[in-house]
Amino acid sequence: MADGMRIGWLSTGRDAAAANLLREVVERARRDGLPLEIAPVFCDREPGEAEASDRFLRLADQLGLAVETVSSAASRQRWQSRAADLPAEASRAMWREQFHDEVMWHLRPYKPDVLVLAGYMLIVSPPMCARYAMLNLHPALPGGPTGAWQEIIWELLRARATETGAMMHLVTAELDRGPAVAFFRFPIAGPEWDGLWAEYLEQEERLGLAGVARDAGEAQPLFAEIRRRGEMREIPLIYQTVKQLVLGNLRVEAGGAFAALPADLTEQVEAEVTARR
Repeated sequence: MADGMRIGWLSTGRDAAAANLLREVVERARRDGLPLEIAPVFCDREPGEAEASDRFLRLADQLGLAVETVSSAASRQRWQSRAADLPAEASRAMWREQFHDEVMWHLRPYKPDVLVLAGYMLIVSPPMCARYAMLNLHPALPGGPTGAWQEIIWELLRARATETGAMMHLVTAELDRGPAVAFFRFPIAGPEWDGLWAEYLEQEERLGLAGVARDAGEAQPLFAEIRRRGEMREIPLIYQTVKQLVLGNLRVEAGGAFAALPADLTEQVEAEVTARR
């Protein structure tokens, strides 16, 4: 794709993973000579709000990226002081739309082709979903469980799943159910998993799923190994999806996805994981 692509990057910057993700994608794109411009990096925390987001913003500056910020916490506080009499659900929806109108005002001068949500901890408003093609990482296969990654793994254990993965999907007003654009998959059954499943099933028989979640939590060995293997593949999936978009092998627009989607990027993701071992 000779003309390249401009991607807006939205993140709350709440932890080291958010910074690592931005750094990895920028450095890999530069290493590969990918005609990719990230502009802007948008953060819904302003300087001084939190140590982690301050580090994230400093990293974006060190990488030479344009940065825009609007404090969602301050915006929500101002809204609540004016809308105290509204029902809670209606108030949240109205604030979300008002806040993202402001976000779009900050994005407009950059004219990004696509937005990537990378650790952005807010639900995007319906008008913003209609205005921009936005990609989000969801740690499950297309058609798989919804919710946070912890909820997904417990559901995999409950269902005795034999595989899992993650997908990049278009953001729509329906949470975690936008069209899948790309994904990877990996097995969680077979000889190397048998011992972990046996231990888990023995615990579940004694305690029930809720008891295992309560007593062992995320440290439960099968749970932890599923998370470890999924997490190590997430950055490669995000980068490979961005790369395929920039090269013109994938095409997305607000409200829809085109070409033969979703693209199975398991081979490319596994090649990256193998190279890093």
